[in-house]
Amino acid sequence: MAGKVNLFDAVPVRAGHVKTEWEGECVVLAFPRFKRAWTRRLFLPKGMSPDIHVPLEEHGTAVWQSIDGQRTVRDIVELLAGHFQGEEGYESRIASYLLQLRKDGFIRLTVGHPTT
Repeated sequence: MAGKVNLFDAVPVRAGHVKTEWEGECVVLAFPRFKRAWTRRLFLPKGMSPDIHVPLEEHGTAVWQSIDGQRTVRDIVELLAGHFQGEEGYESRIASYLLQLRKDGFIRLTVGHPTT
């Protein structure tokens, strides 16, 4: 049985179905409303975007940009220390945010540094 992994040692990897778009200086995550083309044709109302758009605020954008599939959560926390300007508890904020991104299917967390 594998032991527990510390979240800060995990590597966030962006989900392949999520596209990164920009609105001003902030990221907007876009992903398909329907997984299959036939459901999109059948259920998507005329004139509605085939994608759902999730705008990120400044901090979310900084976290999203730091997810490169190579950096650990610990690396991301260290990288963004200046962005959060020593804000108290920013480490747990970043960790919670990454867990929410995972829960929502925008990222997956892997152990070790993936090569692909």
